[in-house]
Amino acid sequence: MSNPASYIHIDVVQQTLTLWHQQQVIFKTLISTGKNGVGEQMDSGCTPRGWLQVKAKIGNDCPENSVFIGRRATGEIYSPKLGEQYPQRDWILSRILWLGGLEPHKNRYRQVDTLRRFIYIHGCPDSCPMGRPESHGCIRMRNTDVMTLFDKVAVGTKVLISEGCD
Repeated sequence: MSNPASYIHIDVVQQTLTLWHQQQVIFKTLISTGKNGVGEQMDSGCTPRGWLQVKAKIGNDCPENSVFIGRRATGEIYSPKLGEQYPQRDWILSRILWLGGLEPHKNRYRQVDTLRRFIYIHGCPDSCPMGRPESHGCIRMRNTDVMTLFDKVAVGTKVLISEGCD
């Protein structure tokens, strides 16, 4: 698939997310992808590769650090104290860009379906490191960064996840 006019490129080697518009970078930040590396299999904890798209935007009117479980705001606002109370939670905060695969049998359908794997671009606690793989397969971002990105993209925006420049 050729690069569309506007798209997000996630480089798992550099641990960066870049938003491109008409061949110009309009936003770039450090991220954190899957601790288990890259891969498309269900329940692998890996970050999927290939062409995807933003299928849903969740959290538009929620305050920064809003906590989400099952794509629904819980009404909680994340704080270090809340983090200590629930150390087992994989914190999904502020905004969610839910991704769906575009490549049949690579990242779409059956056991490699990105949408059914619940792979998101989302915020996380500020204490989470960026620039190295630490997530359960999603793309973690700083809350201010995910809120900025959320405001700049639409449902349907293409996303390329790759291991280096493609």
